[in-house]
Amino acid sequence: EVEPDEKVILHELLHLIHRDVAWGLVICFFRCLHWCNPLLWYCADLAGNDLESLCDQRVLERLEGGRWLVLDGLQDPGNVGTIWRTADAFGADGLILCGGCTDPWSPKTVRATMGAVFRLPVYECSLEEAAERMAQAGVPLYAAALREDTADVRDVSLDRAAVVIGSEGRGVSQEALERCWKTVKIPMRDRCESLNAAVAASVALWEMARND
Repeated sequence: EVEPDEKVILHELLHLIHRDVAWGLVICFFRCLHWCNPLLWYCADLAGNDLESLCDQRVLERLEGGRWLVLDGLQDPGNVGTIWRTADAFGADGLILCGGCTDPWSPKTVRATMGAVFRLPVYECSLEEAAERMAQAGVPLYAAALREDTADVRDVSLDRAAVVIGSEGRGVSQEALERCWKTVKIPMRDRCESLNAAVAASVALWEMARND
């Protein structure tokens, strides 16, 4: 149990430092490590609602840079966290989550980022808003999917581009396809139907970075 006097101190402390999103990430870090100290757990629970409100303030007003991944309805927090980690490693400018993706701030997602959560921005918005921001910044939007205009990913310049990665079960949604300039495919053996979402994202990220 946390003593009443300790609760008062914690309330005052949280009031002072909740202005910084980094504190919310620290709370996630505590939870992901499964620390059992009652004082830490009380602090984490106390900050829970504020963490969500702080993250919601990260509005995608304009794009910085020209390398982005758009995740369309990914439900596996392990995949989202792995993609986040890989995007940071290959120099992407950020992730955009659309179509009802899993919670990017859940313990499993944050744990899978291996620290990228502290370094690479992630935004949650509609596909419409994401496409509008891409158009405003002059960043072409591609989808990892099959369509009549599908091109080999090795033949498309992704130095400045955003790539949509579809969900594990249904792939890229029709709404996302309608907003994409072109689709790209990752060449593989005919007997293989698809790749895991995180693996497909990793290939796209490598193509973005390989000319650096």
